Amino acid sequence: MNTATKLSGFALGLAAVFGAAYGVGQVTGPVAPVVADGHDADGAPHGTDTAAPDAAADGPDAGLPGGLLVSDRGYTLVPVGAAPGEFAFRISGPDGQPVTRYDVVHDKPMHLIVARRDLAGFRHVHPELAADGTWRVASPLGGPGVWRAFADFTPTGAEPLTLGVDLTVPGELTERPLPAPASRATVDGYTVDLAGTPQPGRSTTLTLTVSRDGVPVTDLDPYLGAYGHLVALRQGDLAYLHVHPEGVPGDGRTEPGPQVSFATEFPSVGAYRLYLDFQHGGVVRTAEFTVHVGEPGDLPRPDGATPDDGHGTPGHEHD
Repeated sequence: MNTATKLSGFALGLAAVFGAAYGVGQVTGPVAPVVADGHDADGAPHGTDTAAPDAAADGPDAGLPGGLLVSDRGYTLVPVGAAPGEFAFRISGPDGQPVTRYDVVHDKPMHLIVARRDLAGFRHVHPELAADGTWRVASPLGGPGVWRAFADFTPTGAEPLTLGVDLTVPGELTERPLPAPASRATVDGYTVDLAGTPQPGRSTTLTLTVSRDGVPVTDLDPYLGAYGHLVALRQGDLAYLHVHPEGVPGDGRTEPGPQVSFATEFPSVGAYRLYLDFQHGGVVRTAEFTVHVGEPGDLPRPDGATPDDGHGTPGHEHD
């Protein structure tokens, strides 16, 4: 059942911490607990290692999924003041200074992904870096609600990281329940079928098949160095998994559709929301799925499934 909620006063929490207002109008929000792994330049998952927990990470947070920490291994995600309609942040390094050098991973030095806490909104954009270490982008935050922002990056000479912070857009919020599990999504006339049964803590291949008007799409455009881009968020804490497909465009063996396969590892039993970005005809679209990992009926069969009403939610952005 949907619940209308007014978001107002508690939005001052982040301003007290960072002394800044930013985003759409005045956007602030409390800092939530956080951690991060990252993405590997060879196409391994961002946020979570598909083969094993991050053995290189030290301390009690080693092996945690990405996006749960605002600060990890000496690096901190710091939102800063910005013009109306803009979102800005910095990554401070172990020396306390803004980081200004990043590796390009999957065609970009920074992947910024935001999702509303009820998983009803999702956006993936790529900010621009200024000389002083400030990243700026047109605000990806949508309507009222608490949003989780994930900065997915690799500082030059350091480990890949995914850091996260909560942001609040004040206003009247109608919470939306997580859509039921389904293995078929529709968006802008495209149908995407999901095959594979993920198990907690085990590597699983998920295959997504793209068609349009019943015809398989065999000419997907490369997008961020691949034919698809998949993010998985765990309901509740929004643990972040960011994976890329097996194979890359131009390697002589990877076809541009209709199938795109991903090696994934889900860290625990629970409900997850999957967001597949794919590009065709120069336009990026997002197909969304709900899966229950390690629970009965993980993925309904396509011939018995109905489209998920949450797929192709208006307002999703890519940059």
